[in-house]
Order: sequence, then structure tokens, then C-alpha cells
Amino acid sequence: MSDAPSVEAFCPACNRERLLLRKPKYDGFTRIGEDLTCATCGHVFDAAALPAVAPKKPDIFGADDQPQKIELFQTGEAEKLCRRCASYTVNPFRQWCALHRREVEATDTCAQFAPKPPEKPAPPPATSSKTSSLR
Repeated sequence: MSDAPSVEAFCPACNRERLLLRKPKYDGFTRIGEDLTCATCGHVFDAAALPAVAPKKPDIFGADDQPQKIELFQTGEAEKLCRRCASYTVNPFRQWCALHRREVEATDTCAQFAPKPPEKPAPPPATSSKTSSLR
């Protein structure tokens, strides 16, 4: 937990419970700490004299409020989408099925699904020992 003082304290100048402001203290351009001041009157508090209070997190959600996992596809159904088919072609203007010769969406399915062949890894770039000369 945090060792920061509370954000509220009794202000002796105002004689009321007030919010505190944290203002940085500098020595030249080096930050050396911070002052706690009353938000209303500007009274400077001694940070060591204030009690340390850990910030409380609101306890509004319980374990029952957690979202349930949503399954969009049945088991194995996502593997047969058009985007994973060998006949699926995509370009900047449309998505196309070469087998049925029509526009499709990436999440469409059909009975004639054929998986794409695995991609071959790209060969390493060839290094040339020749140096080009500028004319």
C-alpha cells in the first residue's frame, strides 16, 4: 500500500475538514519534495504529522459481475472460414472466392473448403561480396 498522507485533513486556519493539494518543491531545477497545502486557504501542512492512509478502491463489482467468455464459433468452425481457404483472394477493392467466382467475406464458410498450403519460410537474403562503385 501507499505511504502517502490522506487527501483530507483538519485545517487549523479554516477550522474545518478540507482537501489537500500537493505542490512540488524545487531547489533550482531539481525536485526535492512536495508541500501539502489546504485547498481553501493555502495553509502549509507538515507531511510527517499527517496520518498515512492507503487509498481505498471501490468494491462495487464481485466475482458474479465478471463477463462470461463469449464463444463466437462452435468447436472447429473457425478453422473453415473463407480467409483460411486456398480459393480466397483478397485485394484492396474486394474479397473474392476463385472457386465460386463471387465476392465473399472473410468469415463466410462453404462445403468446398480447402485449407491453404502452409507458407514456406522466406530464404535468408543473399549477401554479395561485390561492392558497387559510383562513377
